[in-house]
Amino acid sequence: MTLSVQRKEIVLNTACLNKLRIAGTLQDSIVDGPGLRYVIFTQGCPHHCEGCHNPDTHDFLAGKDADVDKIISQISNNKMLSGVTFSGGEPMCQAEALVPIAKEVKKMGKHLMIYTGYVYEELLEKPDEGIRQLLELADVLVDGPFVLAKRNLTLIYRGSENQRVIDLNKTRSQGQIVLYHSDYDDLL
Repeated sequence: MTLSVQRKEIVLNTACLNKLRIAGTLQDSIVDGPGLRYVIFTQGCPHHCEGCHNPDTHDFLAGKDADVDKIISQISNNKMLSGVTFSGGEPMCQAEALVPIAKEVKKMGKHLMIYTGYVYEELLEKPDEGIRQLLELADVLVDGPFVLAKRNLTLIYRGSENQRVIDLNKTRSQGQIVLYHSDYDDLL
């Protein structure tokens, strides 16, 4: 069985069973986006970036199933959260399974940030309804693979200089890529 077939089966299985394959969650992160955040680390990544911060998330068959309704409940019950971050692994490999969470996060009025090793333009070309919906629902996208030779520990929300932090709301409204900036981040 090839990696792409395994990935497809995981996406289809988790979407149909209202389950998501994850490495874990953090219920109170202050480093994975602006404010206090709930972070979902998806399991499985095709990029295998050298120097990856989360190498244990690469194997599509590792990790555990998580109940989407339980995750939504945990997010809803924490009134201190300003947002949710999908990280990984590669969240876009389980886009369809993440869409229900993203929709609920937006109904709650919370900020949604997604990390991906793909670049935004590449995601726009993928014929995947789940990816399209996530890009419509997300406020910020950190795109591009981690490149060890371009590692920079002073960057906010990204690990290497090739990665971009894209303001998806402004990007959609202006029809061109607009990088994210927040006054909150100036305080860091």
